[in-house]
Amino acid sequence: MIFLKLSHMKAIQPLQFSYTGCITKLLIIACIFTANHVAAQTVIEKIVQEETKNSQLQVLAHELLDGIGPRLVGTPQMKKANDWAVEKYASWGINARNEQWGEWKGWERGITHIDMLSPRVKSLEGTQLSWSPSTKGKAVKAEIVMIPDVADSIAFQNWLPTVKGKFVMISMNQPTGRPDDNWQQFATKESFEKFKKERTELTDAWRKRISKTGYSTRMLPIVLEKAGALGILTNNWSNGFGVDKIFNAYTTKIPTVDIALEDYGTLYRLVEAGDNPIISIQTDSKDLGIVPNFNTIAEIKGTEKPDEYVMLSAHFDSWDAGQGATDNGTGTLTMMEAMRILKLVYPNPKRTILVGHWGSEEQGLNGSRAFVEDHPEVVEKLQALFNQDNGTGRIVNISGQGFKYAGEFITRWLAAVPSSMKDSIKTTFPGTPGGGGSDYASFVAVGAPGFSLGALNWSYFNYTWHTNRDTYDKIIFDDLRNNAMLTAMLVYMACEDNATFPRDKVDLGTNKLTGQPIAWPAQGKAMRKGPIAPTN
Repeated sequence: MIFLKLSHMKAIQPLQFSYTGCITKLLIIACIFTANHVAAQTVIEKIVQEETKNSQLQVLAHELLDGIGPRLVGTPQMKKANDWAVEKYASWGINARNEQWGEWKGWERGITHIDMLSPRVKSLEGTQLSWSPSTKGKAVKAEIVMIPDVADSIAFQNWLPTVKGKFVMISMNQPTGRPDDNWQQFATKESFEKFKKERTELTDAWRKRISKTGYSTRMLPIVLEKAGALGILTNNWSNGFGVDKIFNAYTTKIPTVDIALEDYGTLYRLVEAGDNPIISIQTDSKDLGIVPNFNTIAEIKGTEKPDEYVMLSAHFDSWDAGQGATDNGTGTLTMMEAMRILKLVYPNPKRTILVGHWGSEEQGLNGSRAFVEDHPEVVEKLQALFNQDNGTGRIVNISGQGFKYAGEFITRWLAAVPSSMKDSIKTTFPGTPGGGGSDYASFVAVGAPGFSLGALNWSYFNYTWHTNRDTYDKIIFDDLRNNAMLTAMLVYMACEDNATFPRDKVDLGTNKLTGQPIAWPAQGKAMRKGPIAPTN
């Protein structure tokens, strides 16, 4: 035992008080950390409970996809969807608005009839391309010709007058309607290899046939229209049973239609054999002139840092041959459901929560690019943006998009997510910046932290992406519920984070082909009026 003099004790006392103060501070910090952790877990549990017991996803999907339908830019259905979303947010107590980003060709799809009249009678499966002219209320009947295999562009010009008064086929006849995985499952190895070789030869030959006309595939319909053709017949097969990709027409006076592979093949073989098939086409679409187009923006105001933002993001528009269900109805529904839940369980967020439902993503990220241009105050104070746009599957991929410290922040935000949801997520840090593909890239291009929530494939690219089969029945609602919960959790954690996301970028290295440094993606300018006519 050691005895100390009183003078020694006095000298030591301040040290004792300092030590006690440190303990107190540590205890306070520990209590705060514990309280924050408990609070976070409580909110996370409430998110799970609300979505599990009271999901509105199927109701929202029915109202949007069955009731309103696809949302092609410039159509009344797009504006109807904008207004529906504002009203739906208002019913949840969330402020929302439609914000004009530009103007576009107004158009509305009508009834389409495509029928073969000779050498036998058959109704054909087909779809008028978006923004295609109508047949002005009457059926147009004519023979069919196909693009010939000419020697050169001069020979094509000599042939061109023969299209007057006829429909013209401009797509290759596919040698099979079976996808490759079906061949792999049932064909012999020798048969499949032989088929692939023949298909490659046919594809190369058709590409050369088009090239010898002197025109691109975009310009060819315009040239045929000017030469007096009555309509353009295409087939854009999507490498799956019964699916075609449907985009826009380039003609301005005559209809352009996509005819399903099976019926297109029938017509092609009849023309090739000299059987002179006659078909009838009637398209009752409406040209509505130039109309304004909008993004829908909703907001839950922040309390402590109202001028800092966490954003949810999904494009609202779609192509219109199907219902726009998985591209990008599912992304839209995920963000709406996440916002609904957050308003219930986290009504007073630290930072302001915004959601952007973008217009005209399909034509070049126009809605989100316009928002970036129009709202520098949001972009400058953006903590994080979470975007979903690749189908109905559960989220399994998150990249840091080339931000140096993305791994530190996203890992911290994911830490609160239940293991059953996060264990299947592959993260890539720091990753590389996305230069396009979806709306998060509009933000990444200006150095703002935008992240893509990548989903499982579910045969997305063959069967639903931009196809005539992108419909309600392809939605996997269990995966969608997972995505709504995960998004809500990430938004909550990003809002609550005491640290501000730093915008330091990684060195992207050197281009192996050019030897030059790889540049960060450049900001693209929003196309505020469209569509723009193609050039050769």
